[in-house]
Amino acid sequence: MASATAAPSPIQLCVKAAAGDPDTLGDCPFSQRVLLTLEEKKVPYEMKLINVSDKPEWFLEISPEGKVPVLQSHGGEWVPDSDVITQIIEEKYPSPSLVTPPACASVGSKIFPSFVKFLLSNDPSDGSEQALVDELHGLDEHLKEHGPFINGENISAVDLSLAPKLFHMEIALDHFKGWKVPEDLTNLHEYMKLLFNRESFIKTKPTKEHLIAGWAPKVNA
Repeated sequence: MASATAAPSPIQLCVKAAAGDPDTLGDCPFSQRVLLTLEEKKVPYEMKLINVSDKPEWFLEISPEGKVPVLQSHGGEWVPDSDVITQIIEEKYPSPSLVTPPACASVGSKIFPSFVKFLLSNDPSDGSEQALVDELHGLDEHLKEHGPFINGENISAVDLSLAPKLFHMEIALDHFKGWKVPEDLTNLHEYMKLLFNRESFIKTKPTKEHLIAGWAPKVNA
């Protein structure tokens, strides 16, 4: 007998399409963070792939700044910003909980800007490499004490925010600078392996080729 309760309609989400391949999921780490959150909570969703180099008019009407990701709330309004979107998802779908305790919420938060600065730097003496290494050491020490995830045994929102950024760091720095995460950061290496091998990550990650293509214009500017 069919259930009287209709299945919830999938969440509508605008995310970046791959550079040069508008029918394939792109390399935006903030879009992937939202996708990871939906996957971990088993929330049905539909992706609308946005060619960010040629944004359609309908998209600019719902996202005047032209930024992705953008999620359609159950009230019908379109909401930008992965911080806001993931909070909405957490409140609407509280199980399983991905809430990160405040004491852990900012762990690793400076890694992505440090990575970008180092990636785009042409001056080996500007300290950007060491600044990134220092941030990675800090994360490694935290994981040594509290791992395997940032909040211990269970994955939480902070891990889902960091995972795409660490993936970008690993792929882009290896490709453009021949740089790798120092081998002595064993806890960090284990953490990255743990994140990158999760079913949710494998399902939502960009290809290496699309990730590199996404960074190439900035690196070569």
